[in-house]
Amino acid sequence: MSSPDGTEPPDRPEGTQEPRIEDLVHETSGPAPRFEGLAEEHAEHEAAEHPAGTATATEPTAGEGRKGLDLGPVGHLGDRLFAGMARGSGGLVVAIVAFVGIFLLALAIPALADNEGNFLFSRTWLPGGDHPNFGIAALFYTTLVSSLIAMVVAVPIAIGVALYITYYAPPRLARPVASVVDLLAAVPSIIYGLWGLIFFAPVVQPVSHAISDVLGWFPLFKEAANADRGTVFTAGLVLAIMILPVITAISREIFAQTPVTHREGALALGSTKWEMIRMAVLPYGRSGVTSAAMLGLGRALGETVAMLIILSQPNPIAKWDPSIFAGGETFASKIASSAAELDTPAKTGAFIAAGLVLFVVTFIVNSAARIIVARSGPGANRRTHRPKPAAKEGAAA
Repeated sequence: MSSPDGTEPPDRPEGTQEPRIEDLVHETSGPAPRFEGLAEEHAEHEAAEHPAGTATATEPTAGEGRKGLDLGPVGHLGDRLFAGMARGSGGLVVAIVAFVGIFLLALAIPALADNEGNFLFSRTWLPGGDHPNFGIAALFYTTLVSSLIAMVVAVPIAIGVALYITYYAPPRLARPVASVVDLLAAVPSIIYGLWGLIFFAPVVQPVSHAISDVLGWFPLFKEAANADRGTVFTAGLVLAIMILPVITAISREIFAQTPVTHREGALALGSTKWEMIRMAVLPYGRSGVTSAAMLGLGRALGETVAMLIILSQPNPIAKWDPSIFAGGETFASKIASSAAELDTPAKTGAFIAAGLVLFVVTFIVNSAARIIVARSGPGANRRTHRPKPAAKEGAAA
């Protein structure tokens, strides 16, 4: 074999073998570096430089924190502790919800078994005596209608307030307005109840008469025979004020998180501010606003003290009036107003059965909110239109 410069190599003595490539590499690069014993030499050097009792470069002193690669074991321990606490907290919440549901179901079943009326469709409420007869139709209707009135009024106002604070209000005005709206959530329910009955109901009464004059042909807006200030309509408006800060606060945070590229892209295409909000902000915050509305609905369904003060109780022997300008009782206000009647297991079971229905309704509302958010969230399209494996292979090919 000739050398790269074209000269012939010298003749090799007979009996010798051709050198291997590994031997040529070893001769070119020299002897391999010696690693044996370096660790011991480094340890002796560190011991000489840093006697026992003093901190070394790899052992930080107290307050400096641990640096470098020795964070591994501590980080793993912290991860395990945090994961255990998170699992315990989640399991505790599930256990509490399950315990409440089992408790309500266990006490409600005997009363429901003795009930001689239709529990779901009867408006009679006579849980005592030898022949108990009770139903939740009237309670369910008042609870649902007052909550829907609150949602119809509160959601548009909350979205408008959130957009104003986020994109229209001057910076020096946005923070005070947001603080005032948030403070509404700190007002106790009893204050809302007294304010609604004494001050707000007389203000609303002319509006109720005006609506009845125009839409009184429909039973829902008919003038009530015994109309007074404690109507379902007034209660719904007070509920709207009570759930307004919850929906506003969450919507404001969602709108503020709209990506800057979305907003600036819409403006760069010549959109006005409203068009930018309509095309970029509202679609991005749709799932968050839905979640906020569902939280507000859950608050409205379970409100007790304010409804107990505002709503006027209907006459038990009078004909039931479906108008929103009449009085009524919700699940929560009925249970709260009848606490003194819980003297026998049969009566207690009847009221607990009503509470069980409210528990189930609230659970269904929150579950529906979760489903809506999952289907309309930012990642819904990715989950729905996930490519199939065959399509991936075809695209790769």
